[in-house]
Amino acid sequence: MTRTTEPATARPATADPGRSAPISLVTGANRGIGREVARHLGLLGHTVLLGARAVESAESAARELRAAGLDAHPVHLDVTDPAGVRHAAAEVERRFGGLDTLVNNAAISYDSRQRATDADLAVVVEAGETNLYGPWRTVQAFLPLLRRSAHPRIVNVSSEAASLTNMGGGAPAYTVSKVGLNALTRMLAAELRPDRILVNAICPGWVATDPGRPGGRPVEAGAAGIVWAATLPDAGPTGGFFRDTRPLPW
Repeated sequence: MTRTTEPATARPATADPGRSAPISLVTGANRGIGREVARHLGLLGHTVLLGARAVESAESAARELRAAGLDAHPVHLDVTDPAGVRHAAAEVERRFGGLDTLVNNAAISYDSRQRATDADLAVVVEAGETNLYGPWRTVQAFLPLLRRSAHPRIVNVSSEAASLTNMGGGAPAYTVSKVGLNALTRMLAAELRPDRILVNAICPGWVATDPGRPGGRPVEAGAAGIVWAATLPDAGPTGGFFRDTRPLPW
């Protein structure tokens, strides 16, 4: 069962007594919402690890944040590559000693021109590989590090399009993959409750960035709810689906 609470304030900057600052990894952090989430976490005093499929993209984004005075580091992380994900987890352990927050942001295939009745199922499979199985394998690889944290958090970046209550047609590859991600969120939250790991799904809303397309709300607004979930206090909710800190119907 989802536990709800009043909007939370950020948890203390030191997530583990053995380290000076929380270590937070954001996948797909080289641009858009992912980079903005990393920037906000950095401003809160986190050491931010920017995961990206292309190492050059991760390095460029990390340099930008370091130029702004933040503690930012690139991580080569292609969530569709099982061996690469395991290698990234080993590298994070070697370089930083642990992990406090995992933000599963990497996603593809907002296929708004497709319909379920005649969708290209190869596109659906490809979306699932990144949007569902990618976060799943990333959680599995980094779970040993998260279990060592004093205040572990997992945030799955989802979409209101995945709400079964309000679902219509269109964008089948993206929608079905995010429905799966919501289900994974619920299962992980239940299974990881004894480990004190809070797991939530967050909809950032229609944001003016790829794949949100121009015309959406500012990226800062979309990132804010993700940062909220990443910095929840220990009594915060788990197993929930939220937008702007407010629950969404499943």
